[in-house]
Amino acid sequence: MFRVFYRIGFTPWDGHPIATSLRTLIEGTGDSPALAAASALDVGCGTGDTSIYLAQHGWQVTGVDFVPKAVKKARAKAAAAGVSVDFRHGDATRLSSEGPGTGFGLIVDQGCLHGMSGDDRDRYVREVTAVAAPDARLLLVEFTPGGSIGVPGVDRAEIERRFAPDWTLLATGDQPNAANRYRDALRYYVLQRQSGAQQS
Repeated sequence: MFRVFYRIGFTPWDGHPIATSLRTLIEGTGDSPALAAASALDVGCGTGDTSIYLAQHGWQVTGVDFVPKAVKKARAKAAAAGVSVDFRHGDATRLSSEGPGTGFGLIVDQGCLHGMSGDDRDRYVREVTAVAAPDARLLLVEFTPGGSIGVPGVDRAEIERRFAPDWTLLATGDQPNAANRYRDALRYYVLQRQSGAQQS
């Protein structure tokens, strides 16, 4: 579906401001300090806006997307912005075998998980856990069920069930976005990998 959207130029998810939840992690707030810049993985990076933002804030970033046209656009945008990002064509359900690396201190997914089938979600969780560093943070920004036409969505209960026991949910909330049709249509989840979790 996304390959078709990119082919015809229908990409309404591009061009939105950086998610507030991501800015809070990267830049900090009065209540919480910013994360120390390290290595980051942008899963379903699209045309690279989030990856570029992270690189501009000192992170060593790898962006992965399964749509080649999106990856090509992301590389061009990063070059125009004067930042270095390792953009790769790849599948979020096969990360450990497709070579983006391991030991990522931050993994960001803005709209990848919520469109997957149940089996792919199982594989996704396994692969994200496999490439995460101990104590890594994971930021998910996903539509809830019914929050967007054509997207299955995911809710808090499913997030907690699928990611337990290797990850702990630290925070969740409504994610303001111009595409929201109503409150809580899009939510963010911040999780932390347990340092004792075994890699697959």
